[in-house]
Amino acid sequence: MSTLMIIIFNGLAVGVLLFLIAVGLSVIYGLMDVLNLTHGAMVLVGIYLAFDFVSRGIPFAVSLLLATAAGAVLGLLLYFVLKPLLKYSELTQALLTLGVAYIITDVIHAIWGTSFHSVPAPQALEGSVSLFGEVYPIYRLAVLVVGGILATAVILGFERTTYGAILRAAVQDREMLGTIRINVNMTFLGAFVLGTALASLGGALGAPILSASPGLDHQLLLFSLVIVVIGGLGSARGTLVGALLVGLVQSLGAAYSGGFAPFLLYVTMGLFLILRPSGLFGLKSARAAY
Repeated sequence: MSTLMIIIFNGLAVGVLLFLIAVGLSVIYGLMDVLNLTHGAMVLVGIYLAFDFVSRGIPFAVSLLLATAAGAVLGLLLYFVLKPLLKYSELTQALLTLGVAYIITDVIHAIWGTSFHSVPAPQALEGSVSLFGEVYPIYRLAVLVVGGILATAVILGFERTTYGAILRAAVQDREMLGTIRINVNMTFLGAFVLGTALASLGGALGAPILSASPGLDHQLLLFSLVIVVIGGLGSARGTLVGALLVGLVQSLGAAYSGGFAPFLLYVTMGLFLILRPSGLFGLKSARAAY
């Protein structure tokens, strides 16, 4: 029983990281109808920047802030690059944004190489504690707590603030917002920059767990797409539920089914596409994205 609880805690810790990574993809696609496949590359940017800053002796907390700021700036630039894609089909969007993602990852590899890089946890959070009679890393507990706080803040901001109400309205009827003199373009810009900043933050926060390695961006992008399908397009609450479910399926699958963990994950996604194509809390059908 104690081992099972540790596995569940691992799944929840990974889940909150996946929420930070995927929520921007869900909102951006739900709001702008742009299938932004650069999202995985943005996570990789956060991971490698965290590695670089920490290796230079910059405190981990400051590294998180710098990586988040870099993600926001890069998101701002990407917005103006990708904005013309609004008029193209989703297949064209996917191909073009995937090309941009490859450019970003090639730049990352040119700067930091293709070797595996581990990122140490901050000194204050090193070591382990006894949890349910088992040894458990302190940093994973910290990620669970910090990630939970950030997830709560994002969901409350999306559901309880004026800007969040505008975002939800834009997902459902963007033309109506234009008639009441709300700047839809600025709404899009804010959502896009926030999404990329959170993706970079999720990468930096998860760097001591995920480590910096080539190809990780593709894996995290696939996880994000699965989360969007499960949680629903344009829903922060749905993204959280989907991310936690994906984290738990991965953690339990890896512990009890070995190499079948990815299979279980994609079976779960397939069931949602068949039985509930709009996802758990989706404002739009996720089936249209695939």
